[in-house]
Amino acid sequence: MRIDVVSIFPDYLAPLDLSLVGKARASGILDLRVHDLRDWTTDRHRTVDDTPFGGGAGMVMRPDVWGTALDDVLGEGAHLMVPTPSGTPLTQRRAEELAGEQQIVIACGRYEGIDSRVAEHYSQRPGVRVSEFSIGDYVLNGGEVAALVLVEAVARLLPGVVGNPHSLVEESHGAAGLLEYPVYTKPPQWQGHEVPEVLLSGHHARIERWRRDQALQRTAARRPDLVAALDPAGLDRHDLALLAELGWSVEQGRLVRGPEQATTP
Repeated sequence: MRIDVVSIFPDYLAPLDLSLVGKARASGILDLRVHDLRDWTTDRHRTVDDTPFGGGAGMVMRPDVWGTALDDVLGEGAHLMVPTPSGTPLTQRRAEELAGEQQIVIACGRYEGIDSRVAEHYSQRPGVRVSEFSIGDYVLNGGEVAALVLVEAVARLLPGVVGNPHSLVEESHGAAGLLEYPVYTKPPQWQGHEVPEVLLSGHHARIERWRRDQALQRTAARRPDLVAALDPAGLDRHDLALLAELGWSVEQGRLVRGPEQATTP
C-alpha cells in the first residue's frame, strides 16, 4: 500500500517513523510519503491560504495550491481522504475497508479548512474517490493528528505489520463487536491487587469463557450502543443469560435494554 500525506507541517508526521508503522515503512510493507504543501506554491511568501468569501473569522486554504499538489500526488484509483470535524466518523470497519486500498492520499487542512471545491472537484474525477472523515466530535487545529490516527489504524491491518495477527481478532471493535476484556501480566500481586484466579488456572476453556464474559460486561457498561448492534443469533445461551442479568432482552430479533438500564448514566 502507498499512503501520501500532504501538510504544511510535514515535521508533525515524524512519529510515522516510529514503532510498527516505522518498521513497516522501513521494510517496504508500507510506502509512506509525507509532502510539504508549500512546495507547490509559486509566490515568494509560499502562500497557501486567503480570506473567506462572505466574510468571517479565520483563513481558508486555497484550492489552486491544493489542486496543483493533488494533481501530482494522486495516482490512478487513489482514495483522497480529507480530515474534517464534519466528516464521517472513522471506525474499525472503515479502517478494515481502507486497508485494501492501493493508494490513500490524506489532505491535512488547517485554519478554517480547505476550500470546499477541492473535495467536490476530485469527487468528480474518474478513478479517484473522495472521503471526508472525522476522528471524533471535537475540533483540532489541523488534520495532522487525524492523519496519524488514520495511518496507524490502517497500517496495522496490513499483512506483516503486527507480529501476531491473532491479536487483531480479539481487540476492541473487532469482528465480535465488543470491547476487549481486561488484560494482566506479572507480577500476580501488585499494590494489593491480584490477577483473577481463573487466568492462573491453565484451564483454557474457563479462561476463554471468563474473557468473553468480561468483554460483554465491559461493553454493556461503557458502550451499550455496541451491545444493541449485536446480532442475537450470533450469541450463545451463556451470552444471552449474562446479558439478561445486565438488563438486556431479545425482542423481535434485537437486543433491547430494560427501562431502568436505559436511563442509567
